Amino acid sequence: MKWKRWFGIGILSVLTALAIGYGYRRQPVLVETVKAKRGLFRVTVEEEGRTRVTDRYLVSAPVGGFARRLQYKVGDAVRRGQVLLHLEPQRSSVLDSRTRAEAKARVQAAEAALQLSKEQKRSAQADAEYWAGQLDRIEKLYQSGDLPKEKYDQAVTEASRARAGLASAEQAILQAQSNLRAQQAVLAHSAAVSTPAAELVAVPSPVDGRILKVIHESEGVIQAGAPLIEIADARSLEVVVELLSADAVKVRPGTPVLFDRWGGETPLEGKVRRVEPTAFTKISALGVEEQRVLVIVDFTSPSELWERLGDAYRVEASFILWEQPDVLQVPASALFRYQEGWAVFVAEAGVARRRVVEVGKRNGLFAQIISGVSQDESVITHPDETIDDGSPVKFR
Repeated sequence: MKWKRWFGIGILSVLTALAIGYGYRRQPVLVETVKAKRGLFRVTVEEEGRTRVTDRYLVSAPVGGFARRLQYKVGDAVRRGQVLLHLEPQRSSVLDSRTRAEAKARVQAAEAALQLSKEQKRSAQADAEYWAGQLDRIEKLYQSGDLPKEKYDQAVTEASRARAGLASAEQAILQAQSNLRAQQAVLAHSAAVSTPAAELVAVPSPVDGRILKVIHESEGVIQAGAPLIEIADARSLEVVVELLSADAVKVRPGTPVLFDRWGGETPLEGKVRRVEPTAFTKISALGVEEQRVLVIVDFTSPSELWERLGDAYRVEASFILWEQPDVLQVPASALFRYQEGWAVFVAEAGVARRRVVEVGKRNGLFAQIISGVSQDESVITHPDETIDDGSPVKFR
């Protein structure tokens, strides 16, 4: 009986020890894994851009005047030399009661001056006729020798002076008539009186294209040089991208560009034409000052693919800085710092094994692996401090 008793106690102790050991054993860590694979690897700089027509023409008013209402709308096609709108002379001002009374008084004064000029002409004409007769009589006496030459020369002078006085009086009449018409025009061309426009100035289109923007549509008074319409060829597009100056130094003319999320089914291709040498300061959405550089990109895809794009459309530009078709790569989230370099955890038979790797290019999402990991090996993504070399792991 004692033997059976101690045997039962021993079995219970062993079971208890096994239960305690099982409870304190190292539990496997739930992990997510991705296989190292070979494929196309790109290092890119991504930024939002906007399309822009390459040649934009701003039509302005050549002279100041009264613009008639524009009959064209945004998107209408126009031809070179086609009249876009007409400019009328500026309208006359409205005469108040005092100004009208003053204008009438000036008309009366001009009429009096004209009458005075006519009377002066009659006087000058009579004087000219008198001296013309005197000159004929004196010339006969001079020819016969009955009158000295001095008297004859005096008569010639007086006759010439009389003719000059008559011509002056005639010109004074013309001047008085012009002054009268000018004073009468003040009364006749008031804004309160509807008068047709004397002259019209046509504003033509400088180029074949489409109207991009109507700046002044309704009729009204405009000044010389006032902008009216923007015209351009909507099919001649370029893309303007504002890159951070730290990214702009990596881009050069000829760098290939891909445009995604522009609205079409397939990405568009392009090529950098110019990186402007001057940066500018821009405040980001978070209130941080950034130095931005304008990069101009031309489309290299056939125009039939992007003909639906217009001016100032939004596109997502990816500048391809480096590209290889067959590169061994793992997610960048699998990398962690170890000693002086990088390492990853590889899942082997349910156990995490640390591998020191040599990393090449990185694009933010993936990293190029030069050595340390082979193709199709399962790499643990997002390793944390609970995982160490030799830790049991369980796939999530």
